Amino acid sequence: MRKRDEPVRLTRIYTGGGDNGETSLGDGSRVSKLDPRVAAIGDVDELNSLVGWAGGLERIQNELFDLGADLAVPFDPAGERLRITAEATTRLEQEIDEANAALPQLKSFVLPGGNERAARLFLARAVCRRAERTVLALAGANPLAAVYLNRLSDLLFVLARAANAEAGVDELLWRPGGERSRP
Repeated sequence: MRKRDEPVRLTRIYTGGGDNGETSLGDGSRVSKLDPRVAAIGDVDELNSLVGWAGGLERIQNELFDLGADLAVPFDPAGERLRITAEATTRLEQEIDEANAALPQLKSFVLPGGNERAARLFLARAVCRRAERTVLALAGANPLAAVYLNRLSDLLFVLARAANAEAGVDELLWRPGGERSRP
């Protein structure tokens, strides 16, 4: 039997089991690939890919895999399944506070963009918000999953601001009305 912290061993990449529009959940049950639970897992997977593209956030990528595994099994508070934890969310809050302390105070909404790493982090943040909405719409999910994603989107925003600051890129602030408001 595999130990909890031991990597999962995959012997085959394709099985053909999903060719008819169904997939297996973590508890072995089969559901449609259009099931809201599968959509939530997919959004978290897409987010994980974007976090990987931004680079340097491997712990968060592992936590997102944990969150995906959490979503793959209906929530049972007494269960022994891998679950995202309040401690993971607290760790994100600490990282937000640390990264934000070095940044100038916000005076307006920040437009996404800047240097390449910041743009990647802003994109990951937008997908994180979508994943959060998908998880919130999912019945029977671990309630901490949406909380974790909410905090993660805040961290991605702060890290994007920090990436621009480190690169000497000025933040673009939202100007209501954009070009129309210029004299």
